Order: sequence, then C-alpha cells, then structure tokens
Amino acid sequence: MTLATEEDEKPRKPKWRRARRIAGRTLGVLIGGPLIAFWVAYLVLDVRSPQDVLAGLDKTVVLQYADGSELLKVVPADGDRTFVPYARVPAKLRDAIIATEDPTFWDNQGFDPTGIGRAFLTGVGGGSGITQQYIKKSTGDEDATLGRKFAELVLATKITQEQSKEQIFESYVNIISFGRGTFGPAAAMNAYFGKKLDDSITWSEAAFLAGMIQSPSVHDPAASGDLHATRRWQYVRDKLVSRGYVKGDEPMAYPGGEIQPPSETRAGRLTYDQFHVKQQVLAELEQDGFPLGRLQQGNMTVETTLDRGLQDAAKNALRNRLAGEPPEFRGAVVALDPKTGAVRAYQGGDQGVRDYASTPHALGTAFHPFTYAAALRAGYGPDQPIPTPAKLDFLGETFQYPDGCGPRCTLRTALAKHAEGAFVGLAKKLGPDALSDTARQAGIPDAVDGTPTLREKDGFLIGPGIAIGRYPLRPLDVAGAYGTFAADGRRATPHLVARVRDESGSVVWTHPDASSPAFGDESRRIAVEVTAALRGDGGPALRTGEAEHGNSPDYQDAWAVGYTPQLVTAVWIGSDDERRLKDASGRKLTGDGVPADVWRTVTAAARPR
Repeated sequence: MTLATEEDEKPRKPKWRRARRIAGRTLGVLIGGPLIAFWVAYLVLDVRSPQDVLAGLDKTVVLQYADGSELLKVVPADGDRTFVPYARVPAKLRDAIIATEDPTFWDNQGFDPTGIGRAFLTGVGGGSGITQQYIKKSTGDEDATLGRKFAELVLATKITQEQSKEQIFESYVNIISFGRGTFGPAAAMNAYFGKKLDDSITWSEAAFLAGMIQSPSVHDPAASGDLHATRRWQYVRDKLVSRGYVKGDEPMAYPGGEIQPPSETRAGRLTYDQFHVKQQVLAELEQDGFPLGRLQQGNMTVETTLDRGLQDAAKNALRNRLAGEPPEFRGAVVALDPKTGAVRAYQGGDQGVRDYASTPHALGTAFHPFTYAAALRAGYGPDQPIPTPAKLDFLGETFQYPDGCGPRCTLRTALAKHAEGAFVGLAKKLGPDALSDTARQAGIPDAVDGTPTLREKDGFLIGPGIAIGRYPLRPLDVAGAYGTFAADGRRATPHLVARVRDESGSVVWTHPDASSPAFGDESRRIAVEVTAALRGDGGPALRTGEAEHGNSPDYQDAWAVGYTPQLVTAVWIGSDDERRLKDASGRKLTGDGVPADVWRTVTAAARPR
C-alpha cells in the first residue's frame, strides 16, 4: 500500500484560476502601460505659446534649381504676423472657421476620436480639429504617424484642461497660414482685401478667408483661378448654412471682384513667372505633407527639378515670339523629362498672376493622338483604312468637315493630315469611354482641383466634345500624358519638387521617382506606333493642333506638343477668354505658327552642345 505524501495532499488550483490570473495581468499591462505612458507624456510634453511660435516662423524658405543654385526665396513680409486677441476676431470670421474646420469645437475634449482610431489602426493620421491643428503647428510635427497622434492626444487633453476654448482659438487663429505668406486673420484680411480686420467684415469675406485654411497654396484664386476658389467658397457657405450660422435665404456672393493681386507681384519682389513657379511648388509640397508653415518653421530648402538654362530659354522664347503679336495673346510652356516626370521648365506667362501652365484650355485637334492610341488598343492597325464621313451625328451633335484625308484614308494618314471628320467617325466607332480611358491611362488626371476632366459640366457625362478636343486640359498634364508616348508607354507623374532639406542640409523628403506601364502589356507597342505616326517622314515627334471657337471656322486655342526621348514640351497660345484669335498678319491662329515656333526654340535649347 502506497502512502500519500504531504505534497500530494495539497489541493491543486484549477486551471481556470491560473488562466484568469494571467489574463488579469495581461489586461493590467494593456491598460496600465498606455496610462503610464500617457501620464509621463502629460508631464513632459508642453505646447508653446502662439507668440513663441510666431517668433519661430520668421524664417526664409529657399527654392533652388536642380543644380543647387538659387531660384527664389519665400521671404516673410513685414507686418504679416500681427497678433489678434480673441476679442478682436470678428464673430463672423470665428463662426466661419469653426463651421468649416471643427463644428464641435465648443463641446469636444480637444481631439477627434475618429482620427485617433484611424491612426491606431492604420498608422496614419487625419481628421484633426482646431485644438489638434494648433498642436501640430506649434510643435512643427505634422507627420501622419501613430506617435505624433499619441502626442497630439496628450497635448490636446492637457491644453483643454489648462486653457479656455477662447484661449485655444486665439492661439490657433494666430499661427495658422491663410496663404500669401500670412499668419493670422489681420494679415490675411489685408493681403486678400486690403482692409483692416474689424466687425465690418462680411459673411462673404469671412467664408473666403475660412476656406483658405485647409490648403492656402491651392485655394488662392491667384494660384488656381476664380472657378476653383468659388467652389471652395461655396463649400464654406454651405457649412455656414447647414450648421445654422447663416440663414439659407441670406444673400451671399463670392467676393471675387474685391480680391487683390498678391502683394509679392504688386511690390515687384517676384516676377509673375517666378510667382507661378513658387505657387505651383508650394501647392505640390502641401499635398505631400509640407505646408508653408512647416517649411518656415524648419528653415527648409526646396530643391526643384527645374533646369536653370531651360527655364530661361522657355521664358525668352515665349516672350520674344509674342512680341509684336496682338496684345490679347497669352502663352504657357511646360517641358519635362518623360522618364521621370521631372519638370525642367515651367512658364505660366508673365502678363499677370494667372498661371496659364496650370489653367485648363481646350486641346482641340492636339487630342487626336489619344484617339489614335485608343484605336490601337481596340485592335486597329496604323495603315488600316477608316471612313471619312462628310457629315456625322455623334451623341446628339452634327459634325461636318471637308474630306482632308483622301480616297484611301488610314489611321496614320488621318493623323498626319489633321482629318477631323475621320477622327469624329473613329470616336463614334470606339465610343467616348474608350477615348477618355486612354487619355487617363496616358496621364490625364481624373480631376483637377476637384473638377472632373474630360467630362461635361455635370462631372459625369462624356459628350461629343471629346471627339474634337473641346474639354479643357492643363499644359502641365498634357505634357505628362504625351510624355508617356515618349517614354515607350511608361507613365510618370509630372512634378516640380525633387527633395526637401532641413536646416542642417539633411534630406527629409525625396520625390519617389516611379513609372508604370500605361496600357498594360501593349504599352510599348502603342507608344512606338504613336511616336512613328507623329514623326511622319522622319521629322520630330510633334503634334500641332487648334481648338475651335464654338461652331465657327476660327480658333481660340492653339497648341504645339512634341518630344524627343529626353524631353517633352507642351506650348499653348490663347487668350484670357474664349474669342476668335488672329495673329499679327491677320491669319487664323494655328498650332503650326506661334506655338510651333516657341516649341522649336525650347527644344533646340535643350539639345546638348
């Protein structure tokens, strides 16, 4: 008989008790760890006062050419940082900002739980309210990371407990940028409307200023035009109405006629063409997470992709060729590396603050290469015969053109001879979606500043205008899309920024150089065929084209777009409005005239010597 030992007689603890103990300890670590981290961060972290932040913003941002030489400086203007106490912020402007940026500001605890949750799950941020925006601006840390969101949460909690909502709003509104180098509402009111900030501000003016905060380099009408700025203003107005600040029947109108040109150009600190480059670079950087405030706080240097010699050559070619032409003529030049999308020359004109290189214009018959590519994708061969109807109904519109292709018209000869009737017939055969899709695959973006491209005004339907290039496109995008043909079918995104360096010279951001096949496995074949058709008998791969003025036989826009393996250049010539244009000799404006002359001069300047 076996005797039981003392150890055997001890009662064993059930397994479920051990599991509960382990679970309890694990839960304690999961809850206690973050709480301890939160408490430590609460004690260590602090938010600078807006006065300290403003003092730290007084730094110049240098933009460089690709070779490292100075392009221009973004210099803060004197008086652009006037501190405005909360009591002196007009109620209309305060309400417009809160309605747009943080409608729960007066009631929330300083942070957006949705944005924190998204950061926790995905590792990126988003959805910041006014308190969080102030913390980002005051710390200079705007990276969309989980660590930044955690610190933001701690500081938002801390500042909400230590300061009143009025104090938080006062701090926020004085360090945010409204664009044009301004910080705070007083500087913004003066920069855009030339007025002092007081209670005489209108709802329309308040809505405009509040709309600038989200992306000032993009929403400024001097950068993107009044059409885009109007849409942004309408967005803010709708927020004011839906949230009860303004009655729906209260008269409000976009204050476009009151908005002044940028002081930088008025004062002569920058030429117009330099101003266009600056605005385009800042808008691009803002989309990549480097708004102007962050650049200034970090005393950063921006290295652009622009070639100094080619930039000067494009400016001179445009200016010299337009000299002696009718005074209403305007022009733009964009030249870029088709393999990377790096913009080497960017000229938006020097006649005013309107940037014609980033303003959409009707492409006209210069759209035909995209129709040609769509036909190749559909199985057509370059020498396949195609009909040339004298009269054709397409999507409810009647087109009638003389036969400019001859009795045996092929896809190749139709492109070479600018046979509009043949291309309208081809558009009807392929369908408008095929043309739109091919242009988009080549590089035409789906939308510009929120407005869909290659669509009717409703933003959805593709009308008959796509057959004749009636839909307006930006020279910047046209150059990029033609660049896909030059790069053997590989698509790269046009960009003006190569990298950003901090105060010590270290690279903190580099543009990712990436390209991808535009048309799948057929990309190279299609691009080679389009290039061969554009070269014709061995000349340059150049396409000239014109956009019709309404239903008249005259033209309102003229283009020359072409490329070598190293450079694609788009030249547009037109005017500020839609009108019939004739050159100095009285002939109709055509692409093989003024635009082609500018194109040849710029292309010749890019050749190695």
